[in-house]
Amino acid sequence: MTETLDVALIVNPTAGKGRAAKVVANVAGRIREAGANVSILIGRDAVDAVNLAKKAVADGVSAVVALGGDGMAHLALQAVAGTTTPLGIIPAGTGNDLANTLKLPTKDPVAAAGVLADKLVSGGARPMDAIRVGDKWFGCVTGCGFDSRVNDRANRLTWPKGRMRYNLAILAELRVFKPLPFRITFDDEEPWEVEAMLVAIGNAKSYGAGMMVLPDAEVDDGLLDVQVLAAVSKTEFLKTFPKVFKGAHVTHPAVTIRRATVVTVESPGVTAYADGEYLADLPITCECVAGAVQILA
Repeated sequence: MTETLDVALIVNPTAGKGRAAKVVANVAGRIREAGANVSILIGRDAVDAVNLAKKAVADGVSAVVALGGDGMAHLALQAVAGTTTPLGIIPAGTGNDLANTLKLPTKDPVAAAGVLADKLVSGGARPMDAIRVGDKWFGCVTGCGFDSRVNDRANRLTWPKGRMRYNLAILAELRVFKPLPFRITFDDEEPWEVEAMLVAIGNAKSYGAGMMVLPDAEVDDGLLDVQVLAAVSKTEFLKTFPKVFKGAHVTHPAVTIRRATVVTVESPGVTAYADGEYLADLPITCECVAGAVQILA
């Protein structure tokens, strides 16, 4: 007898300026074509979405599938990390950085649904690392320093909407930002104290809609990639920043790239954001948990 496949499709209908809502029927239909039952779940808010995903895992679904951007993948990750329930990602957001790292189709959600459906039917999920911070998980990159200050500022703005709000926050933060004192501990080494513009810790290559901050990161090597951009002038920062979209910034003398299994980052009054979502106030300890997720990609 063929095993019944039950899929929980967690949807952020506002992702990609409503793109996810427009494609949900076709996406669900493509998964059903593979012989799976699909339940469409829409949370009232982020907490409700995570709770729905966790209940689906507890009920024994065959897979949890996130339809949306990196934020929705992040929410689904909270439910599946550390379990045997596979995670599928159907990119329909603005950034789709984790999907890009996994080489999923980012322009065609139905094609992405086909990839995960085929993997699900064939039992082809593969292990992916995830990063644990306390009782939270993330799959892409966490940033603290300039980028988290920009996020803090953008979250305080009520206008404009969308990407322009973030761009305005960048300009406003550039006017006042000064290098921050960080204390970073890699595994069991002595702490490194450094004045830096930002610290990025990741499992994937990019964040922020294509910024290749960690171009050599691999999602299944059991290691965290860490980038530290030491203190530079604002002129030098502005000159170097565009290079991040091609990963060419890593040759700059102020950039240090390290790898470790556990990394602790400390800096007073600094926040951290992961996968585009608020993670925690520093200090944080990030631990790479090898194979924490079974990914349908």
